Amino acid sequence: MMPADILATFWHWLSGNSTSIAALFAATFMVLGVLSALEAILKSRTAQGAVAWAIVLLGLPWVFVPLYWIFGRRKFRGYALAKNSDHSEIDKIAAKLAAELTHFPTNSSHDPRFIALEKLATLPFSCGNEAHLLINGEQAFAEILSRIAAAKHYVLLEFYTIRDDNIGGKLADLLLAKVQEGVAVYCIYDEIGSLQLPGSYLRKLRNGGVDIRPFNTTKGLGNRLQLNFRNHRKIVVCDGNYCLIGGMNIGDEYQHMHPVLTPWRDTGLALTGPAVQAVQLAFAEDWLWATESLPELNWQLRASTTTEPQINTLILSTGPADNTESCALYFLNMINHATSRLWIVSPYFVPDAPVIQALQLAAMRGVDVRIMLPAKPDKIMIQLSSYTAIKETLARGVQFYYYQDGFLHEKVMLVDDDISVVGTANLDNRSFRLNFEIGVINHDRQFAKKMEAMLITDLQHCVQLLPREVAKWSLRRRLLSRCAYLFAPLQ
Repeated sequence: MMPADILATFWHWLSGNSTSIAALFAATFMVLGVLSALEAILKSRTAQGAVAWAIVLLGLPWVFVPLYWIFGRRKFRGYALAKNSDHSEIDKIAAKLAAELTHFPTNSSHDPRFIALEKLATLPFSCGNEAHLLINGEQAFAEILSRIAAAKHYVLLEFYTIRDDNIGGKLADLLLAKVQEGVAVYCIYDEIGSLQLPGSYLRKLRNGGVDIRPFNTTKGLGNRLQLNFRNHRKIVVCDGNYCLIGGMNIGDEYQHMHPVLTPWRDTGLALTGPAVQAVQLAFAEDWLWATESLPELNWQLRASTTTEPQINTLILSTGPADNTESCALYFLNMINHATSRLWIVSPYFVPDAPVIQALQLAAMRGVDVRIMLPAKPDKIMIQLSSYTAIKETLARGVQFYYYQDGFLHEKVMLVDDDISVVGTANLDNRSFRLNFEIGVINHDRQFAKKMEAMLITDLQHCVQLLPREVAKWSLRRRLLSRCAYLFAPLQ
């Protein structure tokens, strides 16, 4: 029988049994709707979320069952299982690192503000670190290329987005040159964030000896629909004794070449000292998920050898595979412990109710709470969502500043006069619960002064949002904002 005959026969059978097939289809989705509703009731973070999912899953299962299995899950089950299974090698490395970091003791570990943070990090603060702020892409990329060029043994790179453009091409050429020198190069990119990265770019690197892998959240049979999780970390590690973390991906827009959102304001942080090993551990865990193997790395801790002032540092890696909602808890801890100042910079402001309430309480107890946001957004939906949260917090004394000189993408925080943070996490639900993030928490007054000076300069390019302006927002704007905020868990 020819293929055309087979197809015709199948179509004839399908036409004659369409009613039965439709009934079977409907029954299947009803069963899936019931099972998914039960899971939502058992696992949803809030009662409101559980009720909402249960209603739509039972009412329109053929629409919402697929949406639930893509967007409704809060735990990256595959990564969590891999992380908690018997990977004795990575477990030994983590335990040894935690023990050896205690040989670089700090008074920070006894500070009540950091007790919970050290438990979230599963690693302690360490002394003997040196940190430098990197302002915008010019400084960051110059630093990255210089440090990679100087690497002797290996280079680790992890980015949410890698583009095949001018800076992406320079990076690729340098990595290929380092491989020729005998330096091992390992690179992770997020499969969604780097969706437009052409295969030719990847083949060029792989053929040249660069071990570049996607962070594939859908790997494994049980994870096929987990499209909503992202690896949002931006990491460069050289030889185990230097790292760079910040808001910048690999793309020309970070060098002010975006056709609309330019200039592009961002911040990175270069770090040397024992804390670098904690960053390297985060990379190793991600590499283990991506490849089911571990590279040969230097795990010997050493203090920074320069004459620069040395600071106390904690590395906090968070993600949807953690046992707790670690990123959300980190933000809540920082907000709740602020006594005089809390300055936060984020391109997005879509927090959930506990964070909104914490910000309100901080402002009400007299803390100078300032949140800096971009005046020109890159995502209209997120900007609309932010209006709802802004309206609620502004009324309680939280101050909002809109950055006017291009697009603001930095993710930093300044707490009181001695705590500063540079990382990859935004002030939104996606970073709280769906993204893998990483941040550098520095406990040092002198470094905090440098952060303060940087942010004061940024504030000079801002316009403050006043309560009277919010009071004039139209009904249409408020309604659109409220509707957009309903989708905050997906943004």
